[in-house]
Amino acid sequence: MLGLDNAGKTTIVKRIMNEDVNSVVPRSASSSRPLTTTGSYKLNIWDVGGQKTLRTYWKNYFEKTDTLIWVVDATDRERLDDCRQELKGLLVQERLMGASLLVFKNKSDVRGCMSEDEIREGLHLDRIQTHKWHILPCSAMTGANLQEGLQWVVQDAKDRLFLY
Repeated sequence: MLGLDNAGKTTIVKRIMNEDVNSVVPRSASSSRPLTTTGSYKLNIWDVGGQKTLRTYWKNYFEKTDTLIWVVDATDRERLDDCRQELKGLLVQERLMGASLLVFKNKSDVRGCMSEDEIREGLHLDRIQTHKWHILPCSAMTGANLQEGLQWVVQDAKDRLFLY
């Protein structure tokens, strides 16, 4: 799970794990969290810090990645270009070839946030032909659509990797 700093990655992981989301501090590194989903599928989620100084280390977490979850702060219009450039750089990484892309449009519950179309256009998602992708509005604070996103990840992996 990657994205720029303050996109809400750690809060999403905490919400999924049913932990207190009011005590989140910015990540200065990474953490791995095992998660068992409906149907007993096990996901290992790496929550990696998004500060600019940490982004060069992202590639160290790509081994055996089936899905990249890219978290976008839907209230941060000023950094949408940075967000697009970072995502574009990730999608050409050899170890992410074949991985699907789930874009969590986080903070969708905040008034005045960007629309799904604005995020799609700003990230140039329609131009992506090398990865299957899906965009889903969500809220790390309320938990809206987080489970639906994980269900998409599992179903996509089942469809692509022939798991039964």
